[in-house]
Amino acid sequence: MEIEKALFDAHRTRFAAIDRLLPEAPPPPVAGERVDAATASGIQVTGVVQRQLHGPDDVPLLWSAADVRQLFPFIGDTGTEGMDVLLRAWRTWMDAESPGEDSSCVVNWPSRDAEAIRALLDHGLVPMSALAVRTGRHREEPADDGVTVRRARPDDFDEVLAMAVSTHDYIGQVATRHRPNADALLAPGLERALDKDTPLLWLAERDGEVAAFAHAAWIASTPGSAEAELLPHGRWGYVNNVVTMPGLRGSGLGQALMSVVHKEFDADGADGTYLYYNPTNPLSSVFWHRQGYRPLWTSWEVHPASALR
Repeated sequence: MEIEKALFDAHRTRFAAIDRLLPEAPPPPVAGERVDAATASGIQVTGVVQRQLHGPDDVPLLWSAADVRQLFPFIGDTGTEGMDVLLRAWRTWMDAESPGEDSSCVVNWPSRDAEAIRALLDHGLVPMSALAVRTGRHREEPADDGVTVRRARPDDFDEVLAMAVSTHDYIGQVATRHRPNADALLAPGLERALDKDTPLLWLAERDGEVAAFAHAAWIASTPGSAEAELLPHGRWGYVNNVVTMPGLRGSGLGQALMSVVHKEFDADGADGTYLYYNPTNPLSSVFWHRQGYRPLWTSWEVHPASALR
């Protein structure tokens, strides 16, 4: 879908000025429905809305609504006003829709754009997820006595799955929706990870008992890839999940795990590491900043979609 060249050029220039780590802003999505608006001085802004539907057995339900309407805004250098009038137009566009309870409106936007944040908040969207990159180094501290870190094995599956489900249940209170079939959605990915010769899944044991795990992957951001729309080109270490047993959270197990994970990614030539966390999660929102991560993109959402103001 084409938009005016002057608007797109201003869009790219603004992204480059907001955050030096942002990759070059991609062109508008090819598919979707267009929403147009104009500022008080007559400057045109636009957006593309795409809809995604997830079935009951689809893994994205672990972090997403079943019915998602995502807006890709192009507001150039119009700041708060441009985002505000575009969201107003989207709200009018939504009047013709009939979203159910398990639905959302989503805008993924650079985390450092304070002007846009003002408009997003005013329209009822909240920061539900952040893509964070590691730009600092946490002062490494020795693990507590009795804590060891090792690679996971296939026979660790039951314990790993139980921990993953417990963390999903916790996050369901503060961020994403709780899914009663979380175990079935989580199991295939963990099985695939454990089936590899050298799984990127580590366990922390305390006094011989499994107490936490970290699950990671390698991701390539290459020209034209979906990852290149979010990350600079390179070979990235992706931290998919870090889980600590209830009752042991905050005891240093996560830090001990990530010390090993970061060292292995560095030794294997990672250009950087990144992850997603929930800003509304009172544990992860503190932990990841202490590990040297900071937000690059934030996913702003409102649930259900009809609650968009």
